[in-house]
Amino acid sequence: MTDRSTPPLPAAVLWDMDGTLVDTEPYWIAAEYAIVAEYGGQWSDELAHQIVGNPLLVSAEFILANSPVSMSPDELVEALLERVVARVTECVPWRPGARELLDDLRAHGVPCALVTMSWASLARAVTDSLPEGSFAVVVTGDRVTHGKPHPEPYLAATAALDVPPERCVAIEDSATGVRSAVAAGVPTIAVPNVVKVPNIPGAVRLPSLAGLGARDLTPLFP
Repeated sequence: MTDRSTPPLPAAVLWDMDGTLVDTEPYWIAAEYAIVAEYGGQWSDELAHQIVGNPLLVSAEFILANSPVSMSPDELVEALLERVVARVTECVPWRPGARELLDDLRAHGVPCALVTMSWASLARAVTDSLPEGSFAVVVTGDRVTHGKPHPEPYLAATAALDVPPERCVAIEDSATGVRSAVAAGVPTIAVPNVVKVPNIPGAVRLPSLAGLGARDLTPLFP
């Protein structure tokens, strides 16, 4: 007999990557500073924070519009990725509680998807450092037509997992990502990191994932 006092498990958990699963935002910002400086320009945290969570080509176009960098958007994305992948390959900077929650979800048989606006090369650098099968599905920014805050990335993940969005839980760190997940109908946990996340209907804010287990997720939502 099932214990009715035991909270149900989510059908799946959909993870953002940069700033949520891994603390790579400082790597991205450092790469932006370096590339802009190489072209004789100046970058700032204020500018960098405006593009957190965006699709990479959108971020690249913003950098080009606010600096003397003369690459094409695709070239700039590749240049940024090369630097960030190199640093992640040296050391994966896990966010507090993220690795432990991911392990607990796997132990409970809850499938996970990685839903990131980073491209496949960086996603591989992260997933290759995890046990095989940690992510049943990986959706990357170079494989979708519309990036966050459009719901397509999260709808693609739930379709690939063959689970209803409303029975999943998404974990995000930016307003852009939260809006994407909520628009897809996924109950969402916002864990702000580099940028603040406002109150968004359909999402709950937590200061950290530390101490959370698989059965702690669904009770967060009414």
